[in-house]
Amino acid sequence: MTSANPYDSRSTFDLSDGSQGVIFRLQALEDKGLTKLAKLPFSIRVLVEAALRNHDGFLVTDEDVKTIAGWQPRGARVEIPFIPARVILQDFTGVPAVVDIAACRNAMVDLGGDAAKVNPAVNVDLVIDHSVQVDTDGRHQDALLRNLDIEYKRNNERYEFLKWGQHNLDNFRAVPPGRGIVHQVNLEWIADVAFNKNGTYYPDSLVGTDSHTTMINGLGVLGWGVGGIEAEAVMLGQPVYMLAPDVVGFKLKGKLRAGVTATDMTLRIVEMLREKGVVGKFVEFYGGGLDSLSLADRATIANMAPEYGATCGFFPVDAQTIAYLRLSGRSDEHVANVEAYYRAQGLFRTDATPDPEFTDTLELDLAEVDPALAGPKRPQDRVNLSDMKTHFRHSLTAKVGHQGHGLSEDKLGTEIPIEGQDYSLGHGDVVIAAITSCTNTSNPAVMLAAGLLARNAAAKGLTTKPWVKTSLAPGSRVVTDYYDKAGLSDDLAKLGFNVVGYGCTTCIGNSGPLPPEIDAAITKGELVVGSVISGNRNFEGRVHNKVKASYLASPPLVVAYAIAGTLDVNFDTDPIGKDSAGNDVMLKDVWPSDEEIREVIASAINPEMFRAKYSDVTEEPRWDAIEVADSALYPWNGDSTYIQQPPFFQGITPELPPIQAISGAKVLLKLGDSVTTDHISPAGSIPADGPAGKYLISKGVPKAGFNSFGSRRGNHEVMMRGTFANVRIRNQIAPGTEGGYTTYWPSGEVEFVYDAAMKYVASGTPLVVLGGTQYGTGSSRDWAAKGTLLLGVKAVITKSFERIHRSNLVGMGVLPLCFAEGEGAEELGLDGSESFDIPIGDDVSPLQELEVTATKADGSTVKFKTTVRLDTPVEVDYYKNGGILQTVLRNMAKS
Repeated sequence: MTSANPYDSRSTFDLSDGSQGVIFRLQALEDKGLTKLAKLPFSIRVLVEAALRNHDGFLVTDEDVKTIAGWQPRGARVEIPFIPARVILQDFTGVPAVVDIAACRNAMVDLGGDAAKVNPAVNVDLVIDHSVQVDTDGRHQDALLRNLDIEYKRNNERYEFLKWGQHNLDNFRAVPPGRGIVHQVNLEWIADVAFNKNGTYYPDSLVGTDSHTTMINGLGVLGWGVGGIEAEAVMLGQPVYMLAPDVVGFKLKGKLRAGVTATDMTLRIVEMLREKGVVGKFVEFYGGGLDSLSLADRATIANMAPEYGATCGFFPVDAQTIAYLRLSGRSDEHVANVEAYYRAQGLFRTDATPDPEFTDTLELDLAEVDPALAGPKRPQDRVNLSDMKTHFRHSLTAKVGHQGHGLSEDKLGTEIPIEGQDYSLGHGDVVIAAITSCTNTSNPAVMLAAGLLARNAAAKGLTTKPWVKTSLAPGSRVVTDYYDKAGLSDDLAKLGFNVVGYGCTTCIGNSGPLPPEIDAAITKGELVVGSVISGNRNFEGRVHNKVKASYLASPPLVVAYAIAGTLDVNFDTDPIGKDSAGNDVMLKDVWPSDEEIREVIASAINPEMFRAKYSDVTEEPRWDAIEVADSALYPWNGDSTYIQQPPFFQGITPELPPIQAISGAKVLLKLGDSVTTDHISPAGSIPADGPAGKYLISKGVPKAGFNSFGSRRGNHEVMMRGTFANVRIRNQIAPGTEGGYTTYWPSGEVEFVYDAAMKYVASGTPLVVLGGTQYGTGSSRDWAAKGTLLLGVKAVITKSFERIHRSNLVGMGVLPLCFAEGEGAEELGLDGSESFDIPIGDDVSPLQELEVTATKADGSTVKFKTTVRLDTPVEVDYYKNGGILQTVLRNMAKS
């Protein structure tokens, strides 16, 4: 319960109808000498407000309020609590989160408690957007309906389960399939910017089980992605515990040149911030350049915070925020009250606002941004459009790595004739061109640019190449409305960009199958083919397991590359194609002008579109027809291959078991730098010859019914079999292999990671994983941590961790350790064959130094220092309990 009037801060402010709203004024803290508000970054001010308003002397104490209010640019970073206003989920991560909540209800009964206690304590929205696949591509006019039908057939069990949650859990709302992408729906409809709870106003804030939750920071709503485990704890009333963040100020000045898109700008910012190093930090944008950016441009930048490594990329609320709320159909009364609250609270940015003080700063003149792509394997590897041809040719023969594919010179000319067609496929041919992902589909400027380019290209008789799988997956139905009003839908359709679904599709690996003849040609020629997508992620194996060169680009460039059909093109000097008369057409001949784009935005988009599409957003005939049980405990079905009761809470007792030292642990995997959660967590298609595929076949599921790993996240039996099984993962203790293989040390044989892990588990042998720098970058995939635990891994030892994955490991009771500065497996001469002894015990403390002993086969030992990456006392408590949820359950049972 919030204190009635902490620090004499409770006050009122005037609302638009003449009445008054309650406010917990930040100025009260300055009046008491606890802060200087004008010097605090806006993002920190939001944290201060949350602490002040939620002050109760228990979850949030006096010391917490003083610590956050006293934030200094280069001060000590101590633990603070943050209680977000709400939680947002998507279905891939949402299903296991709701599965865990359902399992917690069973566990609460086992502990002698009341199952009904296990209930979301804050508003939870789940948007089903990750399950649609491009089974039918954009060359088919009915692709949308065909893909939606397939989606429902594939996912009926999952949707029945989510419908049970919607029906039986309090404060839980679900948005059915075919309505939009979670982050765009959040931006356009869910976000309030200012909450009104019983007359008390406060900033909207959230955590979400998707790393791109950060997109909402473009709207001035503070939020970021967390692991499903951490989100579940927030759903059950726990704060997010974090170290008070460093805040890097990013100053924007000037404006973009003609023809340069928000996507180009964002890729430049990603590159700069990755180079700067902002992992685990807040980034806050400021400067006069903000005034030249639309709200959608800001959201594009904020969306890619995970790609530049930051916890969030925050834009303060200002006039652009208010204008967007009006454009997107929020009520006039609500918009007026949002502005009134933020001005009254000192959270509204204007041109007269003094620059806050930041931990560090960097600056970009927007006029210096060039058109660009990013790839072929990482989003921070930006390539100027004018350099693409040279870059790609070099990448073909460069050493295998982030920038190279390792082809020999004699293989460069490989051409494979396509069966039944009059063309061949070679290196660099684009086989997937997808307008997809919340990053860009939320931005009308780049989406309309793609439509206008399609119109101009179609008028000249240009078509997309027949080997390119094209698709258009808008982030909401509003996009289709403004395409229709602008008369651009038909032009996009002529080039193969019919709508295939309203969901994430290709960006998350749901690109669907390539045509069999294309797939066969890639395999036969060992071809390095390409994809160009308007997404945010292009890690190896993510877009499609047969596509090795994946590039991120603006929507109009996606269309351009679909027309060109190859990455081996310089659009400055090479034609994009030939017109109906056989004349060369250059990209500049079909690229729309900025004025043309502005005119279409002004004429084709209005608030009524948003109001109409969101008036029925929670309704969908197929969804409404699903029948569910009215039951506090979910009726688990032992035969289901989609939803199973997880084993995480089996045998839970009210008392804490003692921490056992890790002795004689063997290495399951030894990995290099920049291993992503895509490498670790199961994603994409399920191989029939892998452990997960064999399991499904044993359960009577035909290969055609496998669906994807993402769709089966509610079944731990499938997911643990797919952990560390990405087709591009390279385990150094299984040299010469690619994919989920390891050496089982007792026999010396190379086998599937899962099979070896189960042998170790059966023999009682603990396991460790060795890694390099930036371990666990990428999406906030909770199964990267859950699967690690279920395979018997007790500790992960790396040079450095990405924030979310480290937090998830702690949340599952897996010990994260970091080598000493300048050391790692290679530097210490560890080849992965050793046995490891880790003397962890009940006396473990935050960031404790621990000496690990590695014993080689000849009996010699290597002792080395590590840092225990339990960063706070709360994380120590989680580890002692075996995880976050076990901690929450024990506390609930006691109360």
